[in-house]
Amino acid sequence: MKETYSTEIPVIDVFIAGIEKQRENLDYTMSELAALVEANNMHAVEDIRQKLDRPTAALYFGKGKAEEFKTESEAQGVKILVVNDELSPTQIRNLEAASGMEVMDRTGLILAIFASRAQSREAKLQVQMAQLQYQLPRLRGMQAKLDQQSGGAGLANRGAGETKIELDRRVIENRITHIKKDLAEMDKEESTRRKQRDKSGIPTVALVGYTNSGKSTTMNGLLRLIGQDEDKQVFEKNMLFATLDTSVRNIQFEDKKQILLSDTVGFVSKLPHQLVKAFRTTLAEAAQADLLIQVIDVADKHAEEMIQTTEETLKAIGVENIPMIYAYNKADLADIAYPTFSDDKFTYSARDEASLNQLVDIIKKNVFKDNEIMTVLIPFDKGQLVDLINEKATILETTYEESGTKLKIDAPKIIANQVQEYIV
Repeated sequence: MKETYSTEIPVIDVFIAGIEKQRENLDYTMSELAALVEANNMHAVEDIRQKLDRPTAALYFGKGKAEEFKTESEAQGVKILVVNDELSPTQIRNLEAASGMEVMDRTGLILAIFASRAQSREAKLQVQMAQLQYQLPRLRGMQAKLDQQSGGAGLANRGAGETKIELDRRVIENRITHIKKDLAEMDKEESTRRKQRDKSGIPTVALVGYTNSGKSTTMNGLLRLIGQDEDKQVFEKNMLFATLDTSVRNIQFEDKKQILLSDTVGFVSKLPHQLVKAFRTTLAEAAQADLLIQVIDVADKHAEEMIQTTEETLKAIGVENIPMIYAYNKADLADIAYPTFSDDKFTYSARDEASLNQLVDIIKKNVFKDNEIMTVLIPFDKGQLVDLINEKATILETTYEESGTKLKIDAPKIIANQVQEYIV
């Protein structure tokens, strides 16, 4: 697929900062923050950390650390501080005043990345709604910035400022209401399409997992394996959140068995709740799947934390009690044996044909385990039924008798139910 994202945007130097709280792997979340910063055309020149039992109410960091930000900012000429958490409007305002830097919290960063990646109308609306919900409680701080820039201050402007804030609030709330209606309409249309797919009886398989774990590469590998055209492939690139839209492809194997395979938006730790809620519809494919394949970057030292992040996010959007295969991708980069499969754990490389062939076998054994092997005798005047069997089932043997066509078939339930009266 051709890459559609420009690489010509200038990279901005930033500091990243976080506090070491109990029961949190700071190395993991800070390395992730550095990757998120890079995905937003920024470069982390300093990784600054502080040990605190809990964030301070006023600044998030301690006062001394805020002064350190100011000193380092002046020394290095870096003007933006990216914080590894969602900050309150008061914390952002106070920290900017104390550090002399523009402050972006983790939620604001992820929202900015999603906004730059959104391609479809649905994804753009979902991100816009999440951004507006994030902005609502921060209007006063935004107004304060405008007042400072325009030179307006003091009690004389308070009434006008509050009126402007209330006006902005109404505008945002109205816009959120309109977006919700548009998304509800889209959800209704997608639900209709999903019901039609369900009626077809074709099993559904969803690729889920951490962003940049190789879900799109796996889907494209399977599409190439069955000889699908290049234009059916999905966008893939080695970066966080390369795709935000769920892509669904019909995959028919050589034995006529078919699945609907979906490639879903990737996850990340501390995914903003606004986005989790907004993308619930997009992730409905996972909620309706017959089988989940959780794609994991086995070469990443934080692979176990990524699994935990994925499962917490799936639970948050109501995806539970669906069979799951743990697919440990990028084994070629980790220098471990592949492809191997044991219980529900599959180790592979999405760029290796032998791996993809084994993945196909694993999928088939899981989603077609309820298929029935049966022998049927179809009368010659029921030719349309033979056509249906040819299209939807695997024909193992064919013989012709005086009264019709005798077929030994491997049939999904929807076909098995339609040919019950012809079983011999």
